[in-house]
Amino acid sequence: MEEKRDDNPIIVERTYNAPVQRVWDALTDKDQMKQWYFDLDEFKPEPGFRFRFYGQGHKGENYLHLCEVIEAEPLKKLTYSWEYDGYPGKSYVSFELWDENGQTRVVLTHKGLNTFPADNADFARESFNGGWTELIGKLLKEFVEKN
Repeated sequence: MEEKRDDNPIIVERTYNAPVQRVWDALTDKDQMKQWYFDLDEFKPEPGFRFRFYGQGHKGENYLHLCEVIEAEPLKKLTYSWEYDGYPGKSYVSFELWDENGQTRVVLTHKGLNTFPADNADFARESFNGGWTELIGKLLKEFVEKN
């Protein structure tokens, strides 16, 4: 009997000492994104906009990520699909932002991870959890809080 894969989303929540506009720009401006996230040729926070980028696996594999913006509510929410070229599965990443007295609370949710191949460690829940914790917990925080 095949084991049931965990279909709970990954949720990473952090509060940054930066205004919402600064965080939104870091999430949606391709020149800022390449400083903490991935190097995108183009990005527009508009539903239907498709973008792609390469990301590395544990052993140096290059994975082409195929994404499409699903929802973009300026300064509040950004959601896009997240797939891999040549692999089955489709997931969704969303960033929600709240102004908390000049600081910004960010909640990242990544759902649908159970649709990716179970036999590839790069698609394991722990891999995504580690990646998002690094990106949201450290890299984005450092980027938006610097002068």
